[in-house]
Amino acid sequence: MMGLALILVLLGFVVLAGFGAFGVTSLREGEKRAAGFAFGAAAVLSIPFFLAILLPAWVQGLMLAVAALVVGAGLVLFLLPVGRRQRGSDVPRVRIDERDIMFARGRLQPGSPNYESYYAMRPENKDGDDKTRSLPGLLSPRSSAYHPLVFASTDASFGLTEALHDAVDGPLAPDRFEDDASSMTDFVKDLTRYYGALAVGIAEMQPYHVYSHVGRGSGPYGAPISLEHRYGIAFTVEMDLDLVGTAPYAPTVMESAREYVESARVAVQLANFLRNLGYPARAQIDGNYRIVAPLVARDAGLGEIGRMGLLMTPGLGPRVRLGVVTTDLPLIPDGRGENRSVLDFCSICSKCADCCPPHAIPQGDRAEIDGAVRWRINDAICYRYWHAVGTDCARCMSVCPYSHPDRVMHNLVRWAARRSGAARRAVVWLDNLFYGRLPTAKPRPAWIPPGPRDKPA
Repeated sequence: MMGLALILVLLGFVVLAGFGAFGVTSLREGEKRAAGFAFGAAAVLSIPFFLAILLPAWVQGLMLAVAALVVGAGLVLFLLPVGRRQRGSDVPRVRIDERDIMFARGRLQPGSPNYESYYAMRPENKDGDDKTRSLPGLLSPRSSAYHPLVFASTDASFGLTEALHDAVDGPLAPDRFEDDASSMTDFVKDLTRYYGALAVGIAEMQPYHVYSHVGRGSGPYGAPISLEHRYGIAFTVEMDLDLVGTAPYAPTVMESAREYVESARVAVQLANFLRNLGYPARAQIDGNYRIVAPLVARDAGLGEIGRMGLLMTPGLGPRVRLGVVTTDLPLIPDGRGENRSVLDFCSICSKCADCCPPHAIPQGDRAEIDGAVRWRINDAICYRYWHAVGTDCARCMSVCPYSHPDRVMHNLVRWAARRSGAARRAVVWLDNLFYGRLPTAKPRPAWIPPGPRDKPA
């Protein structure tokens, strides 16, 4: 009978070590609530196993049978590939006019020819957009999250990205390098990661990937867009968790701007490389896109479009920035891949919608919009909040359960969520338990001094 007691004690140590390790990891991540729950669970759940040595043998046997039943049921529920969400028809039937996106509308100057022509075409958007213009604005000293040092750094990064607008395209080398598509695909992916990308995929370009008309960047405003490149090389760069975690306060927009620089840098280098081989290539970077980056990245197998309207990657969720290079270099497309579990997770979890300050993210399931089944945020309300707070918010990104760091325990959770609908439901419940359904923003890093206004209105 001592054997039963020994097994129970060993199980107690496993429970203690598992939750204890999660508690230590949470402390390192600055998640005090999660650490507290983990250490509490380590103590409460392990003590019965240690005390079992004082109980009769039949009770020890019963405890062991119950533990085996719980573990067995957990393995069945968490490992069986059940509960996968059907994608449905989520391919857009029409091209998006870049003039309609909020970033393009936000640049329109009242009284200018572009302003007059756009609102003559879309009069229903004028009153709301003018209301947004009446607010302080992004990086404004009058905004509620104003921080002079952080906003100055952010503007410096955005300025560098804008300076790269003229470098997105260029002349071709006179001689064309020839190699088979498989070898070039492997090298291009490795080179993109070498330049600084986290994940890389190849999509075969489709008409709906390309904006219909110019709304910003180089080229005449309103000009029709024709992009004949056959392939899109899509990639991600990771955003720092600690800075994103301060959302919607000032440090989050500083990190956002920095990663736009990184994605632009990688894209410009890669496009230059391809043109040096004699192939047309254009870097698609912030403020000077010709394509809809999330759709290209989705079709390159990097993720799915989630509830918040951002690309949800299997590893870091939405906590990435995207870059795309379009080219005619013969490559082998990756295709969309099997990321449907992300759609199911977003259908179960509405944490981003619950935590969205202006309530711009929809509750409920996807709906058919313009022929494609998807979630659609209220981008006008979202962008208006940016103009009040002075940052690009990122609250949805910071609270997403997929945004946790790339570490063993979080990766185990993501692995289970990819396999099973039961696991996805358990992950949502556990994330709310350990981190809170409405988690508070993380404090700014110690190296950033206090700003005059620490909290948005």
